[in-house]
Amino acid sequence: MSATASPLGLYEPGSSPLHRLGAGWKFLALLGFAVLVFVLGSPLSLGIATAVAVAGYAVARIPPRRCWQAVRLAVPMLVFVFLLQWWLLGLDNAAVICLRLLAALGAANLFTLTTRVDDLVTAIERGLAPARRIGVRPERVGLLVGLTLQAVAALSTIAAETREAQRARGAGRSVTAFAVPFLVRTLRHADQLGEALAARGVGDED
Repeated sequence: MSATASPLGLYEPGSSPLHRLGAGWKFLALLGFAVLVFVLGSPLSLGIATAVAVAGYAVARIPPRRCWQAVRLAVPMLVFVFLLQWWLLGLDNAAVICLRLLAALGAANLFTLTTRVDDLVTAIERGLAPARRIGVRPERVGLLVGLTLQAVAALSTIAAETREAQRARGAGRSVTAFAVPFLVRTLRHADQLGEALAARGVGDED
Protein backbone atom coordinates (compact mmCIF):
# COMPACT_ATOMS: atom_id res chain seq x y z
CA MET A 1 0.00 0.00 0.00
CA SER A 2 1.36 3.40 -0.86
CA ALA A 3 0.70 6.67 0.88
CA THR A 4 -1.52 9.24 -0.73
CA ALA A 5 -2.14 12.92 -0.21
CA SER A 6 -4.53 12.56 2.67
CA PRO A 7 -3.29 14.33 5.81
CA LEU A 8 -4.45 11.81 8.39
CA GLY A 9 -5.12 8.16 8.94
CA LEU A 10 -3.00 6.68 6.12
CA TYR A 11 -0.18 4.19 6.31
CA GLU A 12 3.26 5.52 5.41
CA PRO A 13 5.42 2.63 4.14
CA GLY A 14 8.69 2.13 5.95
CA SER A 15 11.05 -0.34 7.62
CA SER A 16 11.58 1.41 10.96
CA PRO A 17 11.29 -0.45 14.29
CA LEU A 18 7.79 1.01 14.74
CA HIS A 19 6.71 -0.25 11.33
CA ARG A 20 8.00 -3.74 12.12
CA LEU A 21 6.40 -3.91 15.56
CA GLY A 22 3.23 -6.00 15.63
CA ALA A 23 -0.04 -4.12 15.20
CA GLY A 24 -1.50 -5.62 18.36
CA TRP A 25 1.43 -4.51 20.51
CA LYS A 26 1.30 -1.02 19.02
CA PHE A 27 -2.43 -0.81 19.68
CA LEU A 28 -1.95 -1.82 23.33
CA ALA A 29 0.88 0.71 23.65
CA LEU A 30 -1.34 3.42 22.21
CA LEU A 31 -4.12 2.62 24.68
CA GLY A 32 -1.66 2.65 27.56
CA PHE A 33 -0.17 5.94 26.42
CA ALA A 34 -3.63 7.49 26.13
CA VAL A 35 -4.51 6.41 29.68
CA LEU A 36 -1.21 7.80 30.95
CA VAL A 37 -1.75 11.12 29.19
CA PHE A 38 -5.15 11.60 30.78
CA VAL A 39 -3.87 10.60 34.23
CA LEU A 40 -0.98 13.08 34.17
CA GLY A 41 -1.96 16.49 35.44
CA SER A 42 1.03 18.83 35.22
CA PRO A 43 2.27 20.76 32.18
CA LEU A 44 5.80 19.43 32.74
CA SER A 45 4.85 15.74 32.74
CA LEU A 46 2.51 16.24 29.78
CA GLY A 47 5.25 18.14 27.96
CA ILE A 48 7.51 15.11 28.41
CA ALA A 49 4.76 12.81 27.12
CA THR A 50 4.32 15.06 24.09
CA ALA A 51 8.07 15.00 23.47
CA VAL A 52 7.97 11.19 23.55
CA ALA A 53 5.20 11.16 20.94
CA VAL A 54 7.13 13.59 18.75
CA ALA A 55 10.28 11.49 19.09
CA GLY A 56 8.30 8.56 17.76
CA TYR A 57 8.02 10.31 14.40
CA ALA A 58 11.82 10.49 14.22
CA VAL A 59 12.16 6.82 15.18
CA ALA A 60 9.62 5.88 12.50
CA ARG A 61 11.38 8.14 9.97
CA ILE A 62 8.12 9.78 8.93
CA PRO A 63 8.77 12.22 6.02
CA PRO A 64 8.57 15.91 6.96
CA ARG A 65 5.70 16.49 4.53
CA ARG A 66 3.50 14.02 6.44
CA CYS A 67 4.42 15.65 9.73
CA TRP A 68 3.59 19.07 8.32
CA GLN A 69 0.20 17.85 7.08
CA ALA A 70 -0.70 16.72 10.60
CA VAL A 71 0.61 19.93 12.19
CA ARG A 72 -1.29 22.10 9.72
CA LEU A 73 -4.57 20.45 10.72
CA ALA A 74 -3.94 20.20 14.47
CA VAL A 75 -2.53 23.65 15.25
CA PRO A 76 -5.66 25.74 14.43
CA MET A 77 -7.81 23.44 16.58
CA LEU A 78 -5.32 23.49 19.45
CA VAL A 79 -5.00 27.27 19.32
CA PHE A 80 -8.79 27.64 19.46
CA VAL A 81 -9.08 25.17 22.37
CA PHE A 82 -6.21 26.85 24.24
CA LEU A 83 -7.69 30.34 23.96
CA LEU A 84 -11.15 29.12 24.95
CA GLN A 85 -9.90 27.17 27.96
CA TRP A 86 -7.62 30.03 29.00
CA TRP A 87 -10.64 32.32 29.05
CA LEU A 88 -12.80 29.80 30.92
CA LEU A 89 -10.37 27.97 33.21
CA GLY A 90 -7.09 29.86 33.31
CA LEU A 91 -3.64 29.48 31.78
CA ASP A 92 -2.48 26.35 33.63
CA ASN A 93 -5.63 24.36 32.88
CA ALA A 94 -5.56 25.47 29.25
CA ALA A 95 -1.95 24.26 28.92
CA VAL A 96 -2.81 20.90 30.50
CA ILE A 97 -5.80 20.32 28.23
CA CYS A 98 -3.95 21.26 25.05
CA LEU A 99 -0.88 19.20 25.91
CA ARG A 100 -3.12 16.21 26.56
CA LEU A 101 -4.77 16.65 23.18
CA LEU A 102 -1.45 17.19 21.42
CA ALA A 103 0.17 14.10 22.94
CA ALA A 104 -2.86 11.87 22.33
CA LEU A 105 -3.47 13.06 18.77
CA GLY A 106 0.22 12.86 17.94
CA ALA A 107 0.47 9.28 19.19
CA ALA A 108 -2.74 8.22 17.45
CA ASN A 109 -1.63 9.71 14.14
CA LEU A 110 1.78 8.05 14.47
CA PHE A 111 0.00 4.75 15.03
CA THR A 112 -2.02 5.07 11.82
CA LEU A 113 1.07 6.13 9.87
CA THR A 114 3.02 3.03 10.93
CA THR A 115 0.23 0.43 10.98
CA ARG A 116 -1.71 -1.08 8.09
CA VAL A 117 -5.44 -1.24 8.73
CA ASP A 118 -5.56 -4.89 7.66
CA ASP A 119 -2.83 -5.76 10.18
CA LEU A 120 -4.72 -4.01 12.97
CA VAL A 121 -8.00 -5.74 12.10
CA THR A 122 -6.25 -9.13 12.05
CA ALA A 123 -4.61 -8.44 15.43
CA ILE A 124 -7.93 -7.43 17.00
CA GLU A 125 -9.70 -10.50 15.64
CA ARG A 126 -6.92 -12.74 16.95
CA GLY A 127 -6.83 -11.06 20.34
CA LEU A 128 -10.60 -11.26 20.81
CA ALA A 129 -10.93 -14.86 19.59
CA PRO A 130 -11.25 -16.29 23.16
CA ALA A 131 -14.18 -13.91 23.77
CA ARG A 132 -16.34 -15.84 21.30
CA ARG A 133 -17.40 -18.00 24.23
CA ILE A 134 -19.19 -15.04 25.80
CA GLY A 135 -20.85 -13.92 22.58
CA VAL A 136 -18.31 -11.43 21.24
CA ARG A 137 -17.85 -11.53 17.46
CA PRO A 138 -14.20 -10.60 16.80
CA GLU A 139 -14.71 -10.15 13.06
CA ARG A 140 -17.40 -7.53 13.69
CA VAL A 141 -15.20 -5.65 16.16
CA GLY A 142 -12.29 -5.78 13.73
CA LEU A 143 -14.51 -4.55 10.92
CA LEU A 144 -15.77 -1.66 13.08
CA VAL A 145 -12.22 -0.56 13.93
CA GLY A 146 -11.12 -0.85 10.30
CA LEU A 147 -14.10 1.14 9.05
CA THR A 148 -13.50 3.83 11.67
CA LEU A 149 -9.87 4.33 10.63
CA GLN A 150 -10.76 4.28 6.94
CA ALA A 151 -13.55 6.80 7.55
CA VAL A 152 -11.05 9.21 9.13
CA ALA A 153 -8.80 8.85 6.09
CA ALA A 154 -11.71 9.22 3.65
CA LEU A 155 -13.12 12.35 5.32
CA SER A 156 -9.65 13.86 5.51
CA THR A 157 -9.13 13.24 1.79
CA ILE A 158 -12.54 14.68 0.91
CA ALA A 159 -11.88 17.77 3.02
CA ALA A 160 -8.46 18.35 1.45
CA GLU A 161 -9.72 17.91 -2.11
CA THR A 162 -12.76 20.12 -1.47
CA ARG A 163 -10.53 22.84 0.00
CA GLU A 164 -8.23 22.72 -3.04
CA ALA A 165 -11.21 22.96 -5.41
CA GLN A 166 -12.58 25.86 -3.38
CA ARG A 167 -9.31 27.75 -3.70
CA ALA A 168 -9.12 27.04 -7.42
CA ARG A 169 -12.55 28.68 -7.83
CA GLY A 170 -11.36 31.73 -5.90
CA ALA A 171 -13.81 31.11 -3.05
CA GLY A 172 -11.25 30.50 -0.31
CA ARG A 173 -13.12 32.49 2.34
CA SER A 174 -16.60 31.14 1.68
CA VAL A 175 -17.91 28.66 4.26
CA THR A 176 -20.75 27.61 1.96
CA ALA A 177 -18.38 26.93 -0.94
CA PHE A 178 -16.63 24.39 1.27
CA ALA A 179 -19.49 22.98 3.35
CA VAL A 180 -21.92 22.12 0.55
CA PRO A 181 -19.52 20.13 -1.69
CA PHE A 182 -17.99 18.49 1.38
CA LEU A 183 -21.41 17.36 2.61
CA VAL A 184 -22.45 16.08 -0.81
CA ARG A 185 -19.24 14.10 -1.28
CA THR A 186 -19.43 12.73 2.26
CA LEU A 187 -22.99 11.48 1.73
CA ARG A 188 -22.00 9.96 -1.61
CA HIS A 189 -19.11 8.17 0.07
CA ALA A 190 -21.45 6.89 2.81
CA ASP A 191 -23.85 5.53 0.17
CA GLN A 192 -21.03 3.76 -1.66
CA LEU A 193 -19.74 2.28 1.59
CA GLY A 194 -23.22 1.08 2.53
CA GLU A 195 -23.66 -0.59 -0.85
CA ALA A 196 -20.28 -2.30 -0.55
CA LEU A 197 -21.10 -3.61 2.94
CA ALA A 198 -24.53 -4.81 1.81
CA ALA A 199 -22.94 -6.63 -1.10
CA ARG A 200 -20.72 -8.48 1.40
CA GLY A 201 -23.71 -9.38 3.55
CA VAL A 202 -22.65 -7.23 6.50
CA GLY A 203 -25.61 -6.56 8.76
CA ASP A 204 -27.59 -9.61 7.68
CA GLU A 205 -28.96 -11.66 10.54
CA ASP A 206 -27.40 -15.10 10.90
